[in-house]
Amino acid sequence: MAEYLLKYADTRGEIHQQVAEADSEHDLRQRFSEQGFLVYSIRPRSGLMPIGRGAMPRRKKLNVEKFLIFNQQFVTLVRAGLPILKALELLADRLTDPKLGRFIQAVRDDVRNGAMLSDAFRRQGVFPPIYVTSILAGEKSGSLAEVLDRYIAYQKLALAIRKKLLVSLMYPAVLIVLVIALMVFLVTYVVPNFAQLYSSMSANLPTITQLLIAVGTTARNYVLAFAVGLVALGFAFRFWSRRESAQEALDRVKLRTPLVGGIWIKYQVSQFARVLSTLLLGGIPLVQALDTASESLGSRLLHKALEKAKRMVREGQPLSASVAATGIFPALSIDMIEVGESTGALPAMLNSVSEFFEDDVNIRMAAALSLIEPAIMIFMGIFVAFVLVALYLPIFSLADTLK
Repeated sequence: MAEYLLKYADTRGEIHQQVAEADSEHDLRQRFSEQGFLVYSIRPRSGLMPIGRGAMPRRKKLNVEKFLIFNQQFVTLVRAGLPILKALELLADRLTDPKLGRFIQAVRDDVRNGAMLSDAFRRQGVFPPIYVTSILAGEKSGSLAEVLDRYIAYQKLALAIRKKLLVSLMYPAVLIVLVIALMVFLVTYVVPNFAQLYSSMSANLPTITQLLIAVGTTARNYVLAFAVGLVALGFAFRFWSRRESAQEALDRVKLRTPLVGGIWIKYQVSQFARVLSTLLLGGIPLVQALDTASESLGSRLLHKALEKAKRMVREGQPLSASVAATGIFPALSIDMIEVGESTGALPAMLNSVSEFFEDDVNIRMAAALSLIEPAIMIFMGIFVAFVLVALYLPIFSLADTLK
């Protein structure tokens, strides 16, 4: 018998993970399903790396747009009445993204060998948890096409929001890069040339000019060492930021940063509410939906807080009280979730939470950027004025002396 890593939920909704023996994955799934358990995933035990409790394993990134195109083509073929295996065979060798094509071919091979579609996608370790869970819900309910339609709608909206944020941040980012480049040029090239000029004239320089020349000549001599140190510091920070404790610490810094913290937490809550709404509409139980929604977030701090909320929901507490106990969610989101629970329209209210906070994030981002851009220009103007005054002040002094 082979050993498999099994993840399932019992009749109370509590999630378990254990190693079980069986002749095949199909036999193991059938055995636990007959006992009334909801099986999430079955993976061969060999070659598995242990993952600590609450860990967020790194996933390889897919091209989101090409993955969206694949899903649109896949759901079209399924709606046309093609068997899942035939649809995968048609798409696997025709995808324009070679990386995605390899994963879809692996999914096709697993399905051909008798694996469930959700298990086949889960084994690749690259597809979003919400996608795998949505497919599992579609398989259980027999409405795979409808579930995929909801996921496609979610993916389109999430992609549009991400693009809008990137476009909003592009101009300030370019402006900051140009400002830094100009500062480096002035300090490492212009200032040292003026220093040589004044040195040949044996002029008495004002204190402000001496200070600027000292900084410029030092920067010019050590610019290469500074660049190497900056790159090394970047690699060290990247290595450090992969640790769970570092990710949580960085999230706390973001949360406490004025102006940025409010925008960041509202964006995270918006994404969480939309994912949870999509899963609940697909027929996923609340506890499993919370588990998947927390895994879909990029915030370690929020993931840890949602682990606490998930335990409270499993013990019978309402979702609104559970997320309120985390101390992170905005009060308005908690009130809206409470209304959704009391009226029996939790998925619709979660969708409203997502839309409200997305609009609020867009408004706050626009306001913040409208302040950042003038601040950058003012800073640059002050810096250039300081350099010009410091460099040309000795010339004015020499001119007065000649008169």
